[in-house]
Amino acid sequence: MNPFAGDIDGCKQELPLMKIIGFSDQGPRLGIVAGDTVVDLQAVDPSLPHDLGVWLRRSNGDLAPLAELARKAPASAHRPLSGITFALPVANPGKIVCLGLNYLDHVKEGPQRDNIPKFPSIFFRVLTSMVPHLQPIMRPKSSIQLDYEAEMVAIVGRRAKHLTVDNAVDCIVGYSCANEGSVREFQRHTTQWGMGKNFDRTGGFGPWMVTADELPRGGRGLRIQSRLNGKVMQSDNTANMMFPLAETLVYLTKGMTLEPGDVILTGTPAGVGHARQPRPVWMKAGDVCEVEIEGIGTLRNPIEDEKLE
Repeated sequence: MNPFAGDIDGCKQELPLMKIIGFSDQGPRLGIVAGDTVVDLQAVDPSLPHDLGVWLRRSNGDLAPLAELARKAPASAHRPLSGITFALPVANPGKIVCLGLNYLDHVKEGPQRDNIPKFPSIFFRVLTSMVPHLQPIMRPKSSIQLDYEAEMVAIVGRRAKHLTVDNAVDCIVGYSCANEGSVREFQRHTTQWGMGKNFDRTGGFGPWMVTADELPRGGRGLRIQSRLNGKVMQSDNTANMMFPLAETLVYLTKGMTLEPGDVILTGTPAGVGHARQPRPVWMKAGDVCEVEIEGIGTLRNPIEDEKLE
């Protein structure tokens, strides 16, 4: 069901694909993409939360009131999409849960090639490690080994614990894209990946959230690519995940409660920079990295060197 669909003057209307974005204009705002414009939801209802996660917690994942606000928005609430400053689709997620080693060909190109995982490899990112669409990803002063990783993101809409395979993806309200940038040198200092995955501003998240109703159940069967300066580096399909989203959610909720606004990065395909031959390919200042997922959109980030403080 398209949450924008409705009866207008007695005729059923199919309004555009529902894409919810965070953006900034003298403070954080929430919007819905409508063609080449953005409906500024705070311009329609100033009492509305600025963070999609807050809305999801208040509404238990119900997006219909946002769609209704967008339908009623006056022309003055529409802004050109090309002129906005993107923010993260979820401004302040409670948890950023990440899944490693989820495509077999990617496992085979890394140090775990002889140790195929039997369970999902779970780790976490902090919010300061992520930047929105069009904002620069920073190559840190401490290492040149900044790698790209195209990933599908699932956004939790309803509180969930002890899920089953049959009902697991019902808690997912929408999907987005991520570039789960990794500082490989630091990732491999220990068996725990956290340091290499959490350098400031090394990952991208966006450009928006596409509602789950618009995509195949569980985000399955979508083409996923990364491109570095226009060259395709990774190309696969989410149907090839070793641990599909439903199974991952079941595993996660055996131990942790998922809350509205939590985000889950679902792993990257083969083709990452560290495995390139005859030599690794690292993201560097002046590069542009894009992550495109079928039906969701394209996340684009320029790369800059970390500034001296």
